[in-house]
Amino acid sequence: MTVKWGILSTAAINNAILGGAAESAAVDVIAVASRDEERARSYASEHGLERSYGSYEALLADPDVEAVYISLPNRLHAEWTLQALDAGKHVLVEKPFSRHADQVEEAFDRADAAGLILSEGFMWRHHPQTRRVTELIDSGVIGRVRVVRTAFAFDLATERGTGDTRFDPGLDGGALMDVGCYCISGLRLVAGEPERARGEQTAGPTGVDIVFTGALAFADEVLGHFDCAFVGPRRAALEIVGDDATIFVPNPFTIGVPGIELRRPGAEPEAIAVEPANSYRLELENISAAIRGEATLLLGRDDALGQARTIEALYDSSERSAE
Repeated sequence: MTVKWGILSTAAINNAILGGAAESAAVDVIAVASRDEERARSYASEHGLERSYGSYEALLADPDVEAVYISLPNRLHAEWTLQALDAGKHVLVEKPFSRHADQVEEAFDRADAAGLILSEGFMWRHHPQTRRVTELIDSGVIGRVRVVRTAFAFDLATERGTGDTRFDPGLDGGALMDVGCYCISGLRLVAGEPERARGEQTAGPTGVDIVFTGALAFADEVLGHFDCAFVGPRRAALEIVGDDATIFVPNPFTIGVPGIELRRPGAEPEAIAVEPANSYRLELENISAAIRGEATLLLGRDDALGQARTIEALYDSSERSAE
């Protein structure tokens, strides 16, 4: 049975969600809200949505909307997640949920009390490429995992302009929040929750971090490190180093062309093909199926809390090191 969705905001990331929804019979996006009624009306017309609202509250009051996708700026995620839950809506909140673990815990407490589904939007975790990576690790083909390395960077000012909300400290902007959260998600997927975290950052003109590096220590003597940035060329990587071999993923997060390399000492890299898939469709279908009680939610409380606690620890570390 199809789940009817609404979207809070007209952010650019909505295009990916709408594209995923268009491929699925289980998902129907029927409404969009903006603080500007004309903008919402124009957006709905452009994207073929049947309803538009000039306030977020008005969309949340629509009894036909069962679930909402929140693509507002980072600082507003927790606030509007709570309002959506209070309105009886299931919620997919765009990553990062929050840099404050207590906000995430409060939201999940409220969702659980109301019997509602709440999930943080890491679409890459739903892709079959990600599942194949974990299968390879579990198979023992690389031996004991020793080091995990992730990276995600792009030149935000060149691609989007200096007025982008991700440069705004008042809206919880910064490279760690925007792309570094993917790096953290990758490290945690492989190694679990970190026992220690150390971060360093370079701040840009607006005060947000435009380069952030982190080192994490996990159980079983696994070490992880990452770098993320709003400057320099676009790049991303996930590398998992074991005693016997290495798994390298050149497109781990925004998976345009999927594929994995298994690198053994003294041998040519073995290419492991993965079928293309729309991560956003799979994400929406998992949440919609969970809403209907037909599937287990992939990303719930534990994952979102692990993310927020790690981000919090990394910012705390980088601020202490700057003193």
